[in-house]
Amino acid sequence: MTGDLSRRLVTDELWALTEPLLPAFAPRRQGGGTAPVDERAVLTAVVYVLTSGCAWRLLPPWLEVSPATAHRRFTAWTKAGVWRRLYRAAVRGGLAGPGESDWAAVIADAAALRAGRGARGGPPMGTTRDGHEDTE
Repeated sequence: MTGDLSRRLVTDELWALTEPLLPAFAPRRQGGGTAPVDERAVLTAVVYVLTSGCAWRLLPPWLEVSPATAHRRFTAWTKAGVWRRLYRAAVRGGLAGPGESDWAAVIADAAALRAGRGARGGPPMGTTRDGHEDTE
C-alpha cells in the first residue's frame, strides 16, 4: 500500500520530468549533518503535503522523510523556481499518461499557494494577472 501510494503521488513520468529541475544537494561547508535523503522520497512527501492539505508537522512516518527535511526542501525548491519550471515543462512538454500534465499542474499550483502566492492574490500558476498565459 505504501509503495503504491508513493508511486501514484510521484509517478515515474513525473519524477523523470522533475528530477532535472531540482537543485543539486550542497553539503554543509563546515561538515557534519546527515547524509542527503533520497530526493524522490522527499518530493513524494512534499507532494503529499501539497495535495492533502496536511500540516508539515503531521507528515506520516510511512513516507520516511522528516517533516523538517520536507519543509526545508520545499522552501529551497520554491526559492529555486522548481514549481514554475515544473508547470511549464508539464504543460508545454506534456507527460505520457492520462492526467499526468494535469497532476503536475495541480502540484505546481498547490506549491504556489502553500508558498504564499495565492494568499497575496497572485494569478494561478502559468497565467498573468490579466488571465493570459505566462510566457516568461
